[in-house]
Amino acid sequence: MKEYEFTLKFALPDADANPQTYIDNLMEAGCDDALIGLGTNGRIALDFIREAESAMEAILSAISDVQKAIPKATLIECGPDLVGVSGIASIFKVSRQAIQKMVKNFSDTFPAPVHSGTTQIWHLIKILKWSNLHAQKHVFDETLFEIASASREVNVYKEISELERPAPKSITRVFPKTERILELH
Repeated sequence: MKEYEFTLKFALPDADANPQTYIDNLMEAGCDDALIGLGTNGRIALDFIREAESAMEAILSAISDVQKAIPKATLIECGPDLVGVSGIASIFKVSRQAIQKMVKNFSDTFPAPVHSGTTQIWHLIKILKWSNLHAQKHVFDETLFEIASASREVNVYKEISELERPAPKSITRVFPKTERILELH
């Protein structure tokens, strides 16, 4: 068994609810391995350190525990998945400027951002894989790769589950790998 560190953010069933009222339920449901963030009414964030056989098992069991404690809570995001320059700099233990320079100097191989604008955002797993291939001096714990990959998968499948209609054939022609996944939806 390994320890996995990840964050789950949920919308509470009542947008005006004080998240403090759910703490006892969360502890009783098995979330005693999480630091609970209560910053905004109607929202709750849990930073887990959970032991499991795999990252996906850790994440899914934590989601299940939260949903037992707070029925109708809706997962907003699982992390680490999306990161900006500051997040990458923190993981690589370098300055933001060093990351900006890396993005510019390796523009031919650096992963394309998910969002580009004033702020750029990437999937962490793509950055870690790129680093393994191109920036040998950064060493990451194996569990970070596993948890970043599982977090991305959970977020993608959550988004797919929220689609209001089946994917049109025009989308599956452009993204052929999605056809199998979307058929399950």
